[in-house]
Formats: sequence, structure tokens, C-alpha cells
Amino acid sequence: MNSRQRRGIILVLLSVLAALGAFVGVLSVISDVESKVGPEQTAYKLKTDVQAYEPLEPGQFERTRIPERWLPDTAVTDLSDLAGKVATTTLHKGSLLQRDMVAARPALRPGQQEIAIMIDASTGVAGKIRPGATVNIFATFQGEGDKEKSTSKLIVANAPVIDVGKLTPFQRTGDNDPRRDEGDAVPITFALSTQDAQRLAYAESFAAHVRLALVAPGSTTEVAPGDRTYTLDEDG
Repeated sequence: MNSRQRRGIILVLLSVLAALGAFVGVLSVISDVESKVGPEQTAYKLKTDVQAYEPLEPGQFERTRIPERWLPDTAVTDLSDLAGKVATTTLHKGSLLQRDMVAARPALRPGQQEIAIMIDASTGVAGKIRPGATVNIFATFQGEGDKEKSTSKLIVANAPVIDVGKLTPFQRTGDNDPRRDEGDAVPITFALSTQDAQRLAYAESFAAHVRLALVAPGSTTEVAPGDRTYTLDEDG
């Protein structure tokens, strides 16, 4: 074997060693990436915008896979966790669904019943009433003739709201209804005792207007019986 052949063999061996080194390097990079990424976990993204306090349905979300090490601890990984839940704020398309974005729908307590009425959007607390809120319900009654005074009454104090519907065109159509008008209204559902539900039903049927006053979170309104009714003469 002459010197030229020996050099050729050495070059071939060096090439083989270089190829082996490159292969080992690639394996090392792949192993490093896998160790950093780790196993993946199922999560869910929104397929469309969801409005605040809207009930959540499985069809509003799409499945995605995210490495566990990058997945927030609050991420929803099982859609069954959404049963009976509503969005706590407006959720935007493409957002990763997390538990702090949802909350349980307010429920009835023993002795309560659901009652819903249409609230004029212009006389309610427009856009601020949400499930879980507490409101005072006022009704204004028009006096009949010159001898009877118009009055405002606090019908129900600290009424819990459990559902708020969508803005709907509304018209009173009763021929004998002195409040005959039209406009936009929102169906609002309350959780009330039987007596308070009767008060609200009466006001919805006979009052000229029913208005809501939002109560500050965590507080309640204590009203003396004599302060539940107001007439303009009281400011005279």
C-alpha cells in the first residue's frame, strides 16, 4: 500500500467519523428539544366570540394540543367541567379557555322561585345588570284622576338576579293598558320568595314603569316600611 492509498483510507475514516459525530449531534438536539417540550395535554380554544354571562356549550370550542410544561394550571382540559357554567366576561375567538373565565350560573335557594319580567332598557340599569347581581326593584304607579297621587314604591329590596336575556323589541298591546308603548326591553330573571314574586308580578302588570337600582356588591339595602313609598308632596 503506497502513501496515496493510505491517505485515501485515512480520509475515508475521517469522513465516517465526522458523519457519526453529526448523527450523534442531531440525536442530542432532538433529545434536548423533546426534554424541553415534554408530553402534550389536551386544551380548548374558542371557535367564536362568547358574550359575558352567556351559557357555555361544547360547540363553542375546538380541541388543541399544548405541551404540559407550557399549559397554564387554570386551563380547562375537560369540557364536562363547563356544565351549568357561564362566561364571566366577553371571551374572544382563539383564546385558550381557562377556569377563571367561567363561573357557575346563580342557583335558587330553598324557598325561592324563578320569576322573569321584561325590563325597559331605558329605565333599567342599561348594560350593568348581570347574573349574580343584586338590585332593588321600584315601581311607579300613576294616580287616577286629580284626587289620587302618583307614587313610587320599593317593591322588592335586594333581589338576586339569576339570568339576563338578550335585548328584544317589545310592545305592550293591551287595549286597556294605559302604559301602551314600545321600545327595547331585556328579560331579567330573579330568585324571589313567593310574596316578593307576587309583588313583582303585580308591579309588572299594573305599574306605569318598573325600574331597577343596582346594589353595590357585598352590600344590602335596609329600608324601613315607611320609606318604601314616595310621593312628590314629600319634597314640598
